[in-house]
Amino acid sequence: MKAIPVLCLAGPTASGKSASSQLLAQHWPIEIIVMDSATIYRGMDIGTAKPSATEQALCPHHLLDIRDPAESYSAAQFAADATRLIKDIKQRGRYPLLCGGTMLYYKALREGLNDLPQADPALRQELDQRAQEIGWPGMHEELSRVDPSTAERLAPNDSQRVQRALEVFYSSGKPMSAWLREQTRQHSTEQYITLSLEPTDRSWLHARIAQRYHAMLNQGLLQEVQALHQRADLHPGLPSIRCVGYRQLWSYLEGQVDLNTAVEQAIAATRQLAKRQLTWLRSEPERLPFECEAQDTPGRILTTVKNYWPQ
Repeated sequence: MKAIPVLCLAGPTASGKSASSQLLAQHWPIEIIVMDSATIYRGMDIGTAKPSATEQALCPHHLLDIRDPAESYSAAQFAADATRLIKDIKQRGRYPLLCGGTMLYYKALREGLNDLPQADPALRQELDQRAQEIGWPGMHEELSRVDPSTAERLAPNDSQRVQRALEVFYSSGKPMSAWLREQTRQHSTEQYITLSLEPTDRSWLHARIAQRYHAMLNQGLLQEVQALHQRADLHPGLPSIRCVGYRQLWSYLEGQVDLNTAVEQAIAATRQLAKRQLTWLRSEPERLPFECEAQDTPGRILTTVKNYWPQ
């Protein structure tokens, strides 16, 4: 089984990864390693589009519901967990399928990560509070003063990465760019095949994103966020509450915006997330792209997989 490649079904949010993975589960004894930084959280089901009970019954799904929303989970932890799971799945004579859109997790698994300082929740909350006062472009200007190399490669509104870079600097006294220069990475020995779902018409994906978010609201997403908001141990500085679609409704519950504005902001943020995911995917020179809006895409993916997995 060592020679069997690990397939990764990747794509932006709402691109239809679930339909293709379900079809593959009907033809091979697969186990899915979910590559998603939001579905790891218990009690966050609707807004993360977590696989349904029916989908999970088709084949085992790993790394779902493994953290409480008050806890954190890193790309390095994912890499360690996924490496162990791939080995275990192959030893059972089954096929590992990575499925999701958190591309940093995929990069960490294949290439390793630099050993940066651990997250500091208190410092992160302090940075969040300062960002509310001066905005993320202002925080980006602050980063440019202490770590110009990192600031140059980050967009001013890329809040998560700007925050992380500032966090690394203030917790260690050393810029992230210096940490990255000094360290080497341990690459995986597995063979990975990347199947990439990509829209040829960006407006198609935008419409899907909007439709899906409104469907989530109809399914009870606001009530799901309200349940989280009632917990005294949760706050906007946590990775769980920062998840797209959650943090905007949290702002509504805090009285910062009205509901319509929160929904519009959530849809816009999801589009921005999809854009970042696509940019990352299209930087992969060996990926196998598929038009996600085409009706026959799951079938074409099935045909392609037959070239890599024996039946």
